[in-house]
Amino acid sequence: MGIEDRLSIIIDEALKKQLSNSNDINAPFIDIDDYKKKTGKRFRMTKAQRESGLTREQAFQEFMENMVEKG
Repeated sequence: MGIEDRLSIIIDEALKKQLSNSNDINAPFIDIDDYKKKTGKRFRMTKAQRESGLTREQAFQEFMENMVEKG
């Protein structure tokens, strides 16, 4: 595992802790699993996200950013 992967994991864990400790209405879902647990639906990538080569996690991050902007 490279340094970039390790940093990514550390950042993800820190963000999950921060989001789970706050009651931020602009960030209703901590991660993909939390989305599924709260909505009962599987997070689905858009065709554009798939074509651009995003990972599922990156697509979810983009989805969350769009929710915050609309919020």
